[in-house]
Amino acid sequence: MAIQIEFYFDFVSPYSYLAATQLPQLMEATGSEIAFRPFRLLDLMKIVGNRPTTMECQNKGNYAGADISRWAARYKVPFERNPHRRNFDYALFGRGALVAIDEGRGANYVDLVFRSLFAGEQDLADTTVLASLIDQAGLNGAALLRAASSAENIARLEKQTAAAAERGVFGSPTFFVRDQMFFGNDRLDFVIDAARAAA
Repeated sequence: MAIQIEFYFDFVSPYSYLAATQLPQLMEATGSEIAFRPFRLLDLMKIVGNRPTTMECQNKGNYAGADISRWAARYKVPFERNPHRRNFDYALFGRGALVAIDEGRGANYVDLVFRSLFAGEQDLADTTVLASLIDQAGLNGAALLRAASSAENIARLEKQTAAAAERGVFGSPTFFVRDQMFFGNDRLDFVIDAARAAA
């Protein structure tokens, strides 16, 4: 049975986008399967007492912008923040991931949404546009968005956020290989080593 690598993420995180672009290589290098674990980053940070310092410190924010560009160049992936991003409902995107995972299309959905956020320019605040994009991932976009807006899935994402905090997660992206935790897209070599050792 393939080893499972758990990927904890929030779509709001550009470093999570960078990590997500490397998931196919991660699976190929380790023979692993990815278990997607969406959560609400800012809510989790409040629970664990972490702070979004790149938003609070201009110098760190400037550095992060340059750092992200370096990683995108290293990975040879596009990076351009969606111009409509300030209007996006990231919680809806996370709940949509839960529904897509239930339907066995989590990887397709996660890849599509991350690319739309960090290498696209369509207005995902327009649910008609968003549903059409989700259709391209092999899902029924309109039905998925209805399910994602249900009270059940709102509660599920809140529970997943609390569970992530309980497990020790403090930011996004975070990976687990069994009980070993790794934070950041720059720890993928360690994730590979752990997955190989656990296989």
